[in-house]
Amino acid sequence: MNDSRVRQRLRALVGRPWLTYLAVGFTATAVYYLVPATGPGRAIRTVTYCLVSASAVAAVLNGVLRRRPKPRLPLLLFGLSQLVYAAADATFYTLHYVFNSDAFPSPADALYLAHYPIVVAGLAMLIRLRIPRRDLPGLLDAAVLSVVAGMLSWLFLVGPQAREESPVLIKVTLLAYPLMDIAMLAAGLRLILGAGRRPTSFLLLAANFLAIFAADTLYGLQQLAGTYHAGNYLDAIWLGGNLALGAAALHPSMNQLGRRSHAREPGLGPSRVIALFAAALIAPAVLLIQDVRGMLHDVPVIATACGVLFALTIARMTGLVADQRRLAITDALTGLHTRRYVEERLAIEVARARRRAGMAAVFIVDVDHFKSVNDRYGHPAGDRALAEIAARLRAATRTGDVLARYGGEEFALLVPDVEAGTLGALAERLRHEVGRSPIAVFEDTTVALTVSVGAACYPLHGGTPADLIATADRALYAAKAQGRDQVVIGAADEQTPYPLGAGVGTGQVTKVDFLRQVADEIDGCLSGHEHSHAVGRWAVLLSTRLGHDDGTTWRAGLAGRLHDIGKVFVPREILTSAAKLTDEQWRLLREHPMAGYRLVAVIPGLDAVAEIIRQHHEFFDGNGYPDKLAGTDIRIEARVVAVCDAWAAMRADRPYQAALDEEQAREQLKLGRGTQFDPDVVDLFLDLHESGLVGDLRLVRAVPALLPAQAGPPDQETLSAKVFQNISS
Repeated sequence: MNDSRVRQRLRALVGRPWLTYLAVGFTATAVYYLVPATGPGRAIRTVTYCLVSASAVAAVLNGVLRRRPKPRLPLLLFGLSQLVYAAADATFYTLHYVFNSDAFPSPADALYLAHYPIVVAGLAMLIRLRIPRRDLPGLLDAAVLSVVAGMLSWLFLVGPQAREESPVLIKVTLLAYPLMDIAMLAAGLRLILGAGRRPTSFLLLAANFLAIFAADTLYGLQQLAGTYHAGNYLDAIWLGGNLALGAAALHPSMNQLGRRSHAREPGLGPSRVIALFAAALIAPAVLLIQDVRGMLHDVPVIATACGVLFALTIARMTGLVADQRRLAITDALTGLHTRRYVEERLAIEVARARRRAGMAAVFIVDVDHFKSVNDRYGHPAGDRALAEIAARLRAATRTGDVLARYGGEEFALLVPDVEAGTLGALAERLRHEVGRSPIAVFEDTTVALTVSVGAACYPLHGGTPADLIATADRALYAAKAQGRDQVVIGAADEQTPYPLGAGVGTGQVTKVDFLRQVADEIDGCLSGHEHSHAVGRWAVLLSTRLGHDDGTTWRAGLAGRLHDIGKVFVPREILTSAAKLTDEQWRLLREHPMAGYRLVAVIPGLDAVAEIIRQHHEFFDGNGYPDKLAGTDIRIEARVVAVCDAWAAMRADRPYQAALDEEQAREQLKLGRGTQFDPDVVDLFLDLHESGLVGDLRLVRAVPALLPAQAGPPDQETLSAKVFQNISS
C-alpha cells in the first residue's frame, strides 16, 4: 500500500514539472548544507550552489520554449537577470571556497548589482502589460509600502553605512545594495498590489523577488554588524528565491502572467487594510521609540516619510470616496448610470433650463416582452441582452447626454439643451438602434428585441422633474398600449385619450370624448385641481406596474377617467355642500356609481368599463356600495381606481374638506389598507408615490356648462336627456 502511494506521488511529480523542479532543487539545497565546508566538501558545495542558481535560467528558457507566452520579453528579461545572478554566484563562491577570498567588494558584487536593473525592467514591462493605467489605488498602496521600506532602509542600512568611515568603493557598494533592493521592491509591490488575476506562477514570481529582497536586507545588516559569513542561512533564502523563479516559468499558468486585467482596481480587503494601517504607523512609532530611548536621529527623514504617508493616505481616501460615489451611481450589469443619478441630474438640468429659458428632455425606454426572454432562455441570457441593449442605446446618445438603467428592463435618457422639434427624431433613433438587428444571448442563439419609448420635455410637458418623469412614463405606457415598438411624445395637456381596444369604432370614440368633457365639468364644480385626469393617469400606471395586459390597463385608465360621470345626476347642492349630508342626500350621492354604470354601458364595447365604474366604491372588506362585493370579487381595475380616486380626493380642496398633506394622505391610505382598499394596490401606489411617479395634482380652470350655476338642484330630466342624447345618437 505504501509503495503504491509512493508511485502515485512520483507520477504526480513527473506530470507536474514545476513540482519536480522544486523537489529536486530543495533536495540539492539540503545537500548543500549537509556537506561539510572542508576538504572536498568545499568544491561540492560550490558546484551544488551554482547548479541550483543556474538551474533557474534553464527553467525559464524551458518554460518560454514550451509554453510560448505572449509577450515573451518580460520572462526573457527575468531569465537574463538570473543568468547574471548565477554568474555572480559562481564568481563569489569560487572566490570563497576555492581561493579562500572574502574580499569586499569583489567582481561578484558588480555582477550582483548588474542584475537588479534587468529585474526592474522585466517587472516594469509586466506591470504595463497586466495593469490598466486607471489602477491608481494599486499604485498608491504600493507607494505607501515602498516609502515605509525606504525609510527603514535609510534608518538601518543606508544612513549607518553612509556615516561609516570606510573607503569610497566599499561605501558605494554597500549603499548600492539597499538602493537597488528598494527599486526592485517598489516595482514588485506595484505588481503584487495591482489589479488582475494572481495565478500560481504569479505567486511564485512574487516569492522570488521578495526572497531576494529579504536576504539582501539581512545581508546588509550582517555586513554592517560584521557578522556575515558565507554559507549561513541567507544562502537558503537566496536559493529558495531562485527556485521560485524557475518554478514560475515551468508552471502551466505562466501564460497568464502578461494578461491584461479587466478589473478597474483591486479590492481593499481586510488584509490590505491591516497592512496599510500598520505601514502608516511605522514612521511615528520609530520616532516615538527613538524619543523614549533618547537617541533621536534622522528626524528629517522620518518627518518627510510621515508627510508623504499622510499625503498618500489622503489620496487613497479620496479615491475610496470617489469609488463609492461611482458605485452608487453606476449599474453593475450595464455600466450605465443609476436611476438615482439621472433623477439628480434631471433636477439640475431643469433648474438650469429654467434660468436660461432653455429646454431639457427625458426619454424612458422599455424593452418589449422582455419577460419572455428570461422565461425562455434564463436570467443570464436576459442579462446579456440588457447589456447589449445598453451598449446600443449608448451608441445612439450624444456627448453630454445622461443614460441610465431606470429599473429592470427600463432605461432613461436625459438630454440637456434640446429643441422640442427634435424629440421624435431622438426617440426614433433610440428605438431603431435597439431593434436594428437581433441580439446574441448565446453563441448560437439570437433574439429580436424592440423597445417602446416615451418622451417629455421641459417646459412643454411639465415644470418639475416629477412632472416630466410622470409625463414620459404615461407616454411610454401609451406606446405599449398602441402595440409596442412605438414612440410617443408626452402631451402638453391632459387631453390625449387612452387608445381604445379592438371593436371600438370612431363613433364610440366621439362619445367617450363627450363623456370626458362631462367628467371635467363635474370636477370643475368640486375643486380647482384636476381629478379624473389624475385618477385615469394613475390607474394606467398602477395597472401596468401590476403586470396587467394592454386591455386591462386601458379599461382601468378609461374607467378612472370616467369614474365620477354618474355625479352628473347628483344635485349640485349635494356635491358642493360643506355641511354634513343627511341620510337622503347620502342615498342620492351613493347612487352615482350605478348612474355612471348605466350611462357608460349604453356605449357598445364599454360594458366592462361600465362595470368597473359601478364597483369603484366597493370596499375590500365588503362594506362598500352598491353591491357589497368583497376581496377579489371586485374587479382588479375597480380596486385600482378606488385607491387613485381616494388619493386625488384627499389631496385637493373640496367644499366639504380641506386638502390633506402628503403624509396625512399616506396615513389614510395605510389605515384603509385591507378594509377599504386592496392592500397590494395600496402598497404599490405608495411605492410609486415615494419614487416620484405619482406627482402632484395640477391646478385647472373649469367652465361648468352642464351643471348650472344657480343654487338649488339642476333639472335632472333635462340633464339626463342631454347626456343620453349625445351618447346614444
